[in-house]
Amino acid sequence: MAITVGSGEYRYELVEGWGQLPDGWEFTQVGAVAVDDNDEVYVFCRGEHPIIVFDRDGNFIRSFGEGHFPSAHGICWGENDTVWLVDSADHTVKQFTKGGEHVITLGTKGTEAADGQPFNRPTDAAVAGNGDLYISDGYGNTKVHVYSQSGDYKFGWGQSGHRTKLNPGGIGVGDGDFNTPHNIWVHEDTVYVADRENARVQLFDLQGNHKENWTDFIQPTDIYIDPRFPDTVYVGELRNRMSIANAKGEVQSRWGRFPTDDPGQFYAVHGIWSDSEQSLYCGEVLEGQRIQKFRKI
Repeated sequence: MAITVGSGEYRYELVEGWGQLPDGWEFTQVGAVAVDDNDEVYVFCRGEHPIIVFDRDGNFIRSFGEGHFPSAHGICWGENDTVWLVDSADHTVKQFTKGGEHVITLGTKGTEAADGQPFNRPTDAAVAGNGDLYISDGYGNTKVHVYSQSGDYKFGWGQSGHRTKLNPGGIGVGDGDFNTPHNIWVHEDTVYVADRENARVQLFDLQGNHKENWTDFIQPTDIYIDPRFPDTVYVGELRNRMSIANAKGEVQSRWGRFPTDDPGQFYAVHGIWSDSEQSLYCGEVLEGQRIQKFRKI
């Protein structure tokens, strides 16, 4: 019997067993996933083979990046058939060709930058329409940094501000304050930042000026908007939930109930992307250590 999830216009059928690995391989924790224009799915995971590429049906194509990534965390497409890959353990953001050739490294491998400087355990990257690279910096920092595609630093913004057990309402936590800026996405003139431990998504313009907050989320880990379907905003949430909102941040569909490895449910959603058919790919960390594909009904 098919497993279906979601509601309303956003209902999905789980594609069980998607992603056939070579014998002896395993995903381990899936930090991120991205789908290219040919519907090839790039799974960025914390194992011996960090970037594993599949076709839409889950057939293995190739892998690359071996030895480069101690802790795979974020991914996005760059210019000229390249991919940016963010590693939260060695403080770097690396550019590779889709064929697996290393192009450039931002940050100094194995070195934490000074407070507020790039990078201290960065988490994700996204490319704007003008080619600028926006990087959330992330676990050891509370900043967003902006680079040109050639690797020149341009500017940054953000400062620490967070809810605590003694301050659960976040009193004094201002716009532009971050507590684990965990993921970043750019769509048209808006920068979306998953402010994970403040349980919100913050929206900025391309210069870092605050626009608004979306607060109907629990520990948001990843935001994705397909430019072909801009009214659909996917938000993965660490605590075992997947949400789909409209362009105003209003949730339209949601599933995930408690930490579990049951098919179609989640332990910890960490990376999300969709393909040309609006199928959704969800990678998991912590006890999850898998990727699931959901075909839109």
